[in-house]
Amino acid sequence: MLIPTVEDGLEAFWRATLPLPREVGDVSFETPASSWSSQVNRITVNAFLYGISRSAQPPRPAAARATGAGAQQRAPLPMVQLDYLVSAWASVVRDEHQLLGDVMSRVLAHQVLPPQYLPAPLASGVQLAVVQDQGNRPRDLWGALGGQLRASFLLMVTVAGDAFDWEAAPPAVTSVAGSAVATPRGAPEAPTAARGGSGIRREGSGLVRDADGSGPA
Repeated sequence: MLIPTVEDGLEAFWRATLPLPREVGDVSFETPASSWSSQVNRITVNAFLYGISRSAQPPRPAAARATGAGAQQRAPLPMVQLDYLVSAWASVVRDEHQLLGDVMSRVLAHQVLPPQYLPAPLASGVQLAVVQDQGNRPRDLWGALGGQLRASFLLMVTVAGDAFDWEAAPPAVTSVAGSAVATPRGAPEAPTAARGGSGIRREGSGLVRDADGSGPA
């Protein structure tokens, strides 16, 4: 449901901010080939999804969640990149250009799609950016679609992919059974016997062995 949720959010965002109510115009995600464009009879914003790839952004850590069965966690989620060719359609070219400029200005004003326009929550914010794609330039895309070159821009959408299932989180550490005690710096060393030393002790003017014979005579 990732892509439909993003596209529903984009449509709601454009309809509210342009504004473009349903009784006035359309927002379409159809392929803008000649078979589609010949049927367009109202002003329309078209966002054609021409590319899907894994984003170069690092995976997004997923926050743990609490359930009736206990805490759950999942692996960091990969970021997904969605590439759209955005164009405007109207009966007059000046109207197309006006609409396309309005769409671009709304995108430029919001680096992240306002979450209130999404029909369902996603694993991350939906990042928006107007970009240049040297591998897929607009004129090349229009040529591949078999249509005539028209004014358009490339929109890059980046969002976390819901790729991993939730798993039970390990129990939290609540107490420590024991701990080491550090010896203060400069403290006298423990007696030899306490340290498990060589069994040698001083007696009178010389050194003698212990009863086990481990010391010098």
